[in-house]
Amino acid sequence: MLDQDIVREATRLTRAGRLVEATALLQRMLQGGGAPRPESRSGAQARLPRPDPLTIDATANFVEERKAQQISPARFDRGRRRSSPLDGMRDFSGLGLRSPITRAPLSPSDIMPDGTRFIAGTFSNAAGSRTYKLFIPSRCQGQRLPLIVMLHGCTQSPDDFAAGTRMNFRAEEQNCFVVYPEQPSGANQSKCWNWFRTGDQRRGGGEPSMIAGITRQIMRDHPIDPKRVYVAGLSAGGAAAAVMGATYSDLYAAVGIHSGLACGAASDLPSAFVAMRQGGGSKAIADGKTCVPPTIVFHGDRDTTVHPKNGDQIIEQSARAMRPTTKVLRGRVPHGHAYTRTVLTDGAGWAISEHWTIDGAGHAWSGGSPAGSYTDPHGPDATREMLRFFLEHSLGG
Repeated sequence: MLDQDIVREATRLTRAGRLVEATALLQRMLQGGGAPRPESRSGAQARLPRPDPLTIDATANFVEERKAQQISPARFDRGRRRSSPLDGMRDFSGLGLRSPITRAPLSPSDIMPDGTRFIAGTFSNAAGSRTYKLFIPSRCQGQRLPLIVMLHGCTQSPDDFAAGTRMNFRAEEQNCFVVYPEQPSGANQSKCWNWFRTGDQRRGGGEPSMIAGITRQIMRDHPIDPKRVYVAGLSAGGAAAAVMGATYSDLYAAVGIHSGLACGAASDLPSAFVAMRQGGGSKAIADGKTCVPPTIVFHGDRDTTVHPKNGDQIIEQSARAMRPTTKVLRGRVPHGHAYTRTVLTDGAGWAISEHWTIDGAGHAWSGGSPAGSYTDPHGPDATREMLRFFLEHSLGG
């Protein structure tokens, strides 16, 4: 049960700019503790435990559809370190911070195939300014091509996200543009998209207006097919992608959400923390609209950062006001994770959503490359499947 006195106190601390204390208080509540006395709050923060960040050590495999089998949990290496008062905010960021010394510097070959381009750009409007990186495929010769908008997770960058997902490599195969908007630390301490703030969950303002603005700028400056524009993201970026689908359903033909939350799952920091730990509400707040584009969701069933229940709520939101037909498929990646793929189709047989639940997986991009952060190479390949799902859909199609 939620202690409303603690929630109110956490809200007060948030409004006062004391985010670390607010997060620590919520952590204590969810762990079954009561509110600390004012004189002991700092000590309580220092004593709060935090799981060590996970580093997955594995090799990549391709998906093979077959009967589900028993699979043992992936092996994880856990680094040991002392906790600090900032750990609460790092937990809230949606991704534990991994020491940079454990990762080799990225090279161009980690990010894009030979013969392609990855260029920087900037967009500004009344809400602010954001930089981005744009992938241009080698076979771009004037014909109108699809565009995928990729929203990174907390603490990540466009280069890191591109390397981890290998979306540029898949996009080169399918002849697509890919743009990676970047969230600066000045907008959020951990470079998270602010998916939980009501001002950043509405059309025409805040971060959604900048992400949509970047999308439209690319569409003006490059040969993009306006009926084949898509948005995807991881963790906080996945939650932001859900917001974009709910608020700009006339711009994006389909949405991909990995380890994220539904639009409207939270309205402030306290409710965001609760939604991440326990699942949030699925009420859309996008100017009263309920139309959500076709959506594909990936979520590990052992995700302890964003509760897997959030994946269920995204699918519920995308299928609202419909009576879909459900088909359940089970499979296993050779030497990797087993998974359950639930496909919802409309009366005409078109897929309106797919929900991939990955057995034994945590908070990481499924099937990603170890060159990037927060990836699980044990699969299935979320990048390949998202792109496949996207290209099956078009606006008005």
